[in-house]
Amino acid sequence: MLNQTSVTEFLLLGVTDIQVLQTFLFVVFLTIYFVSVTGNGIILVVVISDAKLHSPMYFFLGNLSCLDICYSTVTLPKMLENFLSTHKAISFLGCISQLHFFHFLGSTEAMLLGVMAFDRFVAICKPLHYPLIMNHQLCTQMAIIIWIIGFFHALLHSIMTSRLNFCGSNHIHHFFRDVKPLLELVCGNVELNQWLLNTVTGTIGMGPFLITLISYFYIILYLFFKTHSCSLLHKALSTCASHFMVVILFYAPVVFIYIRPASGSSMDQDRVIAIMYSVVTPVLNPLIYTLRNKEVKGALSRVIRRL
Repeated sequence: MLNQTSVTEFLLLGVTDIQVLQTFLFVVFLTIYFVSVTGNGIILVVVISDAKLHSPMYFFLGNLSCLDICYSTVTLPKMLENFLSTHKAISFLGCISQLHFFHFLGSTEAMLLGVMAFDRFVAICKPLHYPLIMNHQLCTQMAIIIWIIGFFHALLHSIMTSRLNFCGSNHIHHFFRDVKPLLELVCGNVELNQWLLNTVTGTIGMGPFLITLISYFYIILYLFFKTHSCSLLHKALSTCASHFMVVILFYAPVVFIYIRPASGSSMDQDRVIAIMYSVVTPVLNPLIYTLRNKEVKGALSRVIRRL
C-alpha cells in the first residue's frame, strides 16, 4: 500500500540556496559526471575487449565500473536539472524510485568490494589453488548473487518508505532522495524503518567491510611470515593498494554519515559528505585503477592502438 497522504511531490532544496553559485556548480558537477561516466566507461570497455584482463580481478573491476556509472546517473542528472530550474520538484513515485536505485547500487557496491577483497586474499595466500577456487562459474555466481541481494535490500526500503504517512513539509534538505532525510518528514512512528536502516543496511554495509579487513589482515600476516623478498612483498601489496584506496573512499563518508548520532549532524555536513560518496568516489575510482595498475594502463594502450 502506497502512502495515503496528500503529498504528491517533494521539493529538493539542493546543495545550496545561493543563486549566484547555481550556474557555477552546474558546470562543476556536469564536468564531474562526464569524467565519471567516461572514465568508468573506458575501464569497462577495456576489461571486456582485452583478453589479458579476462580474469576474476578485472571481471569484478568491470562490475565496479558499471555500478559507478549507474550510481552517478541516479543522483547527478536530477541535481544538474535542479541547478537550472526554479521548481525543484520530484514526484512521489520518482522519489521512491531514486531511493530504490540509490540503495540498490550502493549496497551492491559495498558487497562487491568485499568480494574483491576475498579475491585478493585467495590470489596472494592461495596462489596454487586460485584458478580452481576463483573459477569463472563461481565469479559469475557471486556477482549475480550480490546484485540480487542489493536489489531486494533496496526494494525493502522502497516498500517500507512508500507506506509512511507524509503529512508535514515536503521540503527535502538534500540534493537526492535518501531514507534519512525522508524519515524526517514523516508524521508517525518510524522505529521500524530506523531499525531496518541500522540493522539490515548496517549489516549489508559493514559485513563486507569486515570481510575486507579480515582478508587484508591475513594477507599481511601471510606476506610477513612467508615472503622474504622485499620486491615480492612490494609487488603483492601494490596489487591490493588500488582496491584498498577505493574501500577507504567508499566507506569513510558512509560510516561518518550513518554511524554518528543524529544530534551531532548538520544539513550542510550531510550534503558535503553525501557528495563525497555519491559523486566524488565514482569519479576517483577509475583514476585510481588506471594510475596505479600497469595491466590496465597496458590494456588501455593496446585498445587505443587498435582504434
